[in-house]
Amino acid sequence: MCLAVPGRVLGVEERNGTRMATVDFGGVVKEVCLEYLPDLQVGEYAIVHVGFALQRLDEESARRTLELFESLGMLQEEFGDPWEQAAQAGGEELSGEVRR
Repeated sequence: MCLAVPGRVLGVEERNGTRMATVDFGGVVKEVCLEYLPDLQVGEYAIVHVGFALQRLDEESARRTLELFESLGMLQEEFGDPWEQAAQAGGEELSGEVRR
């Protein structure tokens, strides 16, 4: 599933002529393109879909949405643990121990 998830902007920088942001999605931090919201600032919230900030959002709405997604397990489904996802893709289950 590919959700549009609210996140808080932690930092903004220009990369190769494109404004990019580091965004926190309830503990998961990702890089996001600000092409559609070029005036988005550090500390503001936005709805992000497939790596693009699409719409500004107030803090209360963002927090409620993140809490709802978390309670439904949707954040784990969306972001997940990359090691667990890789193991599942390889047909293995993680049992808490390192496999070699």
